[in-house]
Amino acid sequence: MKGRILTGLAAFFVLLLLLLPDDFAALSPWAIVVIPLEALVGVAVVVLLPGRARTVAGIVAGVLLGALTILKMLDLGFGVTLSRQFDPLSDWSLFRAASEWVSESYGKTGAVVAVILAIVLAVAVPVLATLSILRLSRVVAVRRSLALRVVAVLGVAWVALAVLGVHVVPGVPVAGRSTAAAAYGHAAQLREDLGDQAAYDREEATDAYRDVPPERLLQGLRGKDVIFAFVESYGRDAVNYPQTASLLASRSAALSAAGFQTGSGWLTSSTIGGGSWLAHSTFQSGLWIDSQRRYGKFTEGSRYTLTTAFAKAGWRTVAVMPANRRDWPEGKIYGWDKEYDDRTLGYKGQGFAFSSIPDQFTMHAFRNFELSRPLSQRQPVMAEIDLLSSHAPWDPVPPMMDWDTLGDGSTYPGNGGRGGNPGEIDNEDASKVKDNYRRTVEYSIDSLVSYMEKYGDENTVMVMLGDHQPSPIITGPDPNRDVPITVIAKDPKVLPRISSWGWSPGLAPVADGPVWRMDAFRDRFLAAFATP
Repeated sequence: MKGRILTGLAAFFVLLLLLLPDDFAALSPWAIVVIPLEALVGVAVVVLLPGRARTVAGIVAGVLLGALTILKMLDLGFGVTLSRQFDPLSDWSLFRAASEWVSESYGKTGAVVAVILAIVLAVAVPVLATLSILRLSRVVAVRRSLALRVVAVLGVAWVALAVLGVHVVPGVPVAGRSTAAAAYGHAAQLREDLGDQAAYDREEATDAYRDVPPERLLQGLRGKDVIFAFVESYGRDAVNYPQTASLLASRSAALSAAGFQTGSGWLTSSTIGGGSWLAHSTFQSGLWIDSQRRYGKFTEGSRYTLTTAFAKAGWRTVAVMPANRRDWPEGKIYGWDKEYDDRTLGYKGQGFAFSSIPDQFTMHAFRNFELSRPLSQRQPVMAEIDLLSSHAPWDPVPPMMDWDTLGDGSTYPGNGGRGGNPGEIDNEDASKVKDNYRRTVEYSIDSLVSYMEKYGDENTVMVMLGDHQPSPIITGPDPNRDVPITVIAKDPKVLPRISSWGWSPGLAPVADGPVWRMDAFRDRFLAAFATP
């Protein structure tokens, strides 16, 4: 009796692994109504092989099935957060970032528990898969005739169901082969990755601006402080919220009344749901950097970036990156004159979930460190500022404060210490999650517009843009990758430089306005502000 129970559990476990989809939308209790082709082939192989070869095949099959199951689990996670499958060639480095996100959002204990569970799962699944397959192969070897008859009947049924395209769950055919498809998909992905390395090298070698002399660069912005401000997870979906659209309209009117001009369009980001550094490097370099592998090649190279151009033309270049809590060696590619991060911005207030430093304080600290002296006493500054308040888990939302009372941030309401009490993403209340996301984006926009209203003058130009759309938790499945981008300037000679772009006035681009890939921005921007 005990042996039969163990055999039944082994069969159920193997079937569960074979039927596990790599797409979250295909998860359903009814997905078990499937005949997996891999099981039929496996039984046929076991029947035909002699004893020792059968054992070796069982071990190999168990390890492969376990490894493919882990890959499918990773595909599920990446699909939910980044709308793509896991890339075994380059995505391993993201686990450190994921651990830091869990630690910052839910505490170090949560991060430790998550790491331990991941390690246990990575070991247990292949081991249990191997033991289960070995047990089942011994049972099949004893009952060869019965096994062959069952395989023959189910094989005919599988072919008929495949030809008819029968589904119980949409997108999940009863004639199943999800594990084989996952293996084929990752093999094809590996081929594409290897071929893409040569393609990237060709793209990087083509650069229209590397040898442009300094006197021809950025003449249309001479003597101005230029701020490139990335708003985390600010995508097309955010602009579609009625409340956010209303805020953008009212803030556009306020800027116009204060003498500012604005122009907005759309960029298609190279990433979605996360991986902000891919978008930042794409925007800066004019290269399409949509994977960790491409990002690694970029940081190891010598690509001419927007920062390079500004430095070459006489600007002091600054990075403000509150997400960084340790040294950032990859950043050497940009050649910043100064980098500010979580350790050096001087924030003493409470933390706000992952975004430990509120965006308004980030802008406040940047001004105090870099722009407190008049332009006549310093170089003009070009800054990339990466804002964080609209980063998941989008709770709690920082309040807007009086700029003159921000100080070191200790005036923020709350416990006055690091960490705060971040709320969790509540999967049972999607409307609450989406509302928190919307409010954090609105806070980030308010911080930037308020900064320009208080401190911006004719020598200040801001380029405000999103880095990527939020995760499918907010957007739903298969979102586009468009993000808004806006140029804000008080000098009336700035916006006419980009009139040929076809952008619309105001902070919100029109829905059917021009859309460029994000890698197109560098060359268009440098061309617009170059000496004719």
